[in-house]
Parts: sequence; C-alpha cells; structure tokens
Amino acid sequence: MTRPSALGPAARDAALAAMTGTDGQAELDVLVVGGGVVGVGAALDAVTRGLSTGLLEQRDLASGTSSRSSKLVHGGLRYLEMLDLGLVREALEERGLLLTRLAPHLVRPVPFLYPLTHRGWERAYVGAGLALYDGMALAGRYGVGLPRHRHLSRRGVQRIAPDFDPGSLTGAIKYWDCQVDDARLVVTIARTAAAHGAHVATRVKVTGFLREGERVVGVRARDLEHGRDVEVRARVVINAAGVWTDEIQALVGGRGALHVRASKGIHLVVPRDRIRSEAGFIVRTETSVLFVIPWGRHWIIGTTDTAWDLDKAHPAASRADIDYVLARVNAILREPLDHSDVEGVYAGLRPLLSGESEPTSRISREHTVVTPVPGLVMIAGGKLTTYRVMGRDAVDAAAHSLTSVLGVAVRDSITDRVPLLGAAGWEARTNQRVQLARRSGLHVARVDHLLGRYGGLVDDLVSLVESRPDLGVALEGAEDYLAAEVVYAVTHEGARHLDDVLTRRTRISIETFDRGTAAAPVAARLMAAELGWSAERTAEEIDHYLRRVEAERQSQLQPTDQEADEARVVVRDIV
Repeated sequence: MTRPSALGPAARDAALAAMTGTDGQAELDVLVVGGGVVGVGAALDAVTRGLSTGLLEQRDLASGTSSRSSKLVHGGLRYLEMLDLGLVREALEERGLLLTRLAPHLVRPVPFLYPLTHRGWERAYVGAGLALYDGMALAGRYGVGLPRHRHLSRRGVQRIAPDFDPGSLTGAIKYWDCQVDDARLVVTIARTAAAHGAHVATRVKVTGFLREGERVVGVRARDLEHGRDVEVRARVVINAAGVWTDEIQALVGGRGALHVRASKGIHLVVPRDRIRSEAGFIVRTETSVLFVIPWGRHWIIGTTDTAWDLDKAHPAASRADIDYVLARVNAILREPLDHSDVEGVYAGLRPLLSGESEPTSRISREHTVVTPVPGLVMIAGGKLTTYRVMGRDAVDAAAHSLTSVLGVAVRDSITDRVPLLGAAGWEARTNQRVQLARRSGLHVARVDHLLGRYGGLVDDLVSLVESRPDLGVALEGAEDYLAAEVVYAVTHEGARHLDDVLTRRTRISIETFDRGTAAAPVAARLMAAELGWSAERTAEEIDHYLRRVEAERQSQLQPTDQEADEARVVVRDIV
C-alpha cells in the first residue's frame, strides 16, 4: 500500500522524526543527500527496491541545476556528432520511457527545425545524422510516440516559421524531441518516492559525516527551518549533490575520485508572439548550440556553455551572456529581439566530470559512480533525461555495499515500471476535461493547464476549488496560474518560502515582465494562511523576493561574470 504523497509541513516534520530516530525507528538503509533530479531519482529507486530511504536537501527541491535547464528530454544531437553513441542511445531509451510510461502527463513532444545553409553535402550529412537518431529511438523498447524527421525546402520553412530569416537558407530538416518542466518533474518524483515510503526533508544542510572506523554510518545536519542540529544514521549514504560534489567530498577528508567542474548556461524567456513559428529551432554556435524552444505562451532561448567558479547557489547571468544569446538568435530572425523583449532570464550550472584541459562545452555528460570510503556512494555528471539511470546506478553501488558488507539482499531496480504520480488516470481525465470544467466552474482552458501540470492529480486541484471557490480565480499579477496552485504547492509539494512557489512550483519569476513582483504579495498571503506566518514574517518573505528580483536585474546589467556575481550574492536564501 502506498503512503500519502503530500509533502506539506507536517510531512516534513514526520520525515525528520523518522530519519533522526525521534519516533523510535531504526537507522535507514539508504540516505540520499541532494534534492535535484538525480537525488530524488535515487530515492525513488531505493525505496521501490524495499530499502528504508531518506532524502535531505539543503535548500528546496530542484533549487539548483534541476530547475534551470533547457527543459528538454532528448537524446542529444550534439553528442551524436561527438560519436558518443552510447549516451545518445541511453538517453533516447529514457526519452521514450518517460513519454510513454513514466510521465506522459509531464513530458510532451516538441518539433524542431534544423536549418540548412549549404547546398548538397549539408542536407545529406544532417539527414543521415537524424536518420540515425530516429533509428536508434525506434530500435529501443519505447521508441513510439514521435514522428520521424522530414526534409523541408526553403518555402516549406517559411510556411512553418515565417519569422525565420531566409537569408542564405537552403531549407531545413524538421525533427521531434520532447520537453518537460524540470522542476515539476523533480517534485513529482519526490512525491512518488514519498508515496512509496521515502522520508523527504528540505532545508536541511549536511554539515559532516558520522563514522565508525573508516565506514560512513550517517550524517550530521542542520535543520535550517528550526535552527537545530540533528544526526541521521544510515547503512549507506548516497551523495547526489551535483555541483557541490567536491564540497561534500571535503567533509570526508577530501577522499574521493570525482572532480566536478561547473559550466554555466543561461536562458532567455520571451513572449511567443515575438517569433512566429510552429516549431522550435536548433542552430550551431561557435561554442555550443542555440535552442529556441516553444514554452506555452513563451519561447525559451539558450544556451551558453562557460566555466563558472563563483557562487554556486546563485549563478548570475551577465549582460555579456544576454547579449551573446540575443546576437545568436537575431542572426536567424527577420525581426531582431532586444533587451526589452526579454521577460525572464535564468542561469544554471551543469555538473560536469572534469577532463584534463577540455573546455566545458566538450566534457561528456556521462555520469560516474564511485565509493571513496565504505558506506558512501558518490555520483556526478549525467543529464536530466537520464536521471533514472543515474539513480539506478547509484543504488546499485549502495546495494553492493549492503550485500557484501552487511549481508543484506537487495532486489533489482524496478523504476522503469513505476509510473510517476499523475500518470495514472491522466488520459481518462483528459477525455473528461469538459466534465471537470463544469464540475469545478473553471474554463476548459484552465483545466487543460492543470492537466498539463498535474496529470491525474488534477482531482486534487478540482476538489480544492470546489471546497474553496475563492481559490478558483487567476492569481493576481500572474493570470496564467490559479490561486489554488499556490495553496497546493504548500500543502502537497513541499513549498516553504515564496521563492519556492514563484520560481519553481510555478514559473512566474521568468514568465512575467515584472519577474513576479506583482504576484508576490498575493501569493505570500495565500502561503501565510497555510504556514501560519505572522504579518511580519509575510512582509519579510515579500521583501526578500523583491530584493532578490532586483539583485538579479542588477546582475544582468553587469559586463562580466565577476561583477554579475557580486551584484547577485547581496541577496542570499531566506532562512
């Protein structure tokens, strides 16, 4: 039987009580450190194998890399050209699995144009690559669901994308990949893990390891919400801290075999009406690739790929970064974009396994799992699409430790057969969208929006609106979202601060020109009622959010990374 999946305040308290032993429970089999996509994937893998499992995250779920990606679920054409066929095959397999079985409510197909600028050889070269790409997907077990690529003439491109500058264009090839709201995927995986019995607690920072001789037997941590130190004992600790991997290794005396380099990628968000096109674009640049990705009523444009050795919690986009992306996208558009068209900007760090002297754009995204000391498993590298494989491999290493040292038999991974919450019932509820609209009093378009974010869990939102009709209205200042979604983020999705809601549970911070400042007071008041905030605490949350937005705006005016970082870090996380 599954347990309640809601990650509300009471669930956090219960999870910490279970992990620290204050409720009388014994030590965990597996403790995961890190609440990004790899960490929650490992927690889901472990708990569904029958292992008692806990997860600690020092900030919010998906607060780092896993909410700041290009939001693509793809095989990676770039890696195909680098002849990294194993990674592409693996990623395409996972793409098909997510689309058809694990998260069909969250992952959706998206068409792209690969523009051609040379006659003859380029069409044959790119066409052969895309034929291989499609063929590898179809050869996998889950290769259904996406159309195959097709060739377009210059005129065909103009019909699909009239704002694409024909220039020296000779045509294009249209192909399909998938996209997902990365932060929503992470929260859904975490809730699925909780539903199967995992204990999940955010805002808990690991400060050291518990040792018995050489063996790691748990962690010391700080509960940042309540200002208390705790200990969590576990037979195996899995570190899935991403770009913080080296810092975690330092806590065990610097003993480790992984060295992670951070690569910064920035993205711009612009309104959909600024570029007329039925498909996204993928274009080569001198250092990376440029994606122009449909995103609801917006476009996401990125990315950069540059080394970053400054603040890891709040990577900053500089004006130079923004100018670079605008220049690259304007090279392919009839009507150029400028800074006034940009609704939102976000910067994220990719955790790359360090090569000798390779630039970050050429370091492989493949992951590595090591056990530097008994009882500690570390995983780094990888990409969003292959999170499930990374989680499986990390738990395989933990299982080896449990079996060889402690004699505990561990079953094989089953996460390829465990749909995420919301997958069940999604198709049926989609067919019932009109009835749901009548029942809730919401417009059908609103129901479609909820189905695309919650899948079969749409019933939770509909019931909330039925019981509290005042929540069935658009959120003032961010009309794409309902007030009910703010409340649900607190009661079911682990949101504890205003940042969590406006930046990750919704995407208001990048989807509105004011970066969510108008919606902040309304959302804070809704959260206050659920979390018991005083008027002073509510004002503090609003003030912090407004100062954070201003710091980000100032950082995006600075010419260099160093200056952008200095402008951004003046406002750190609220505690």
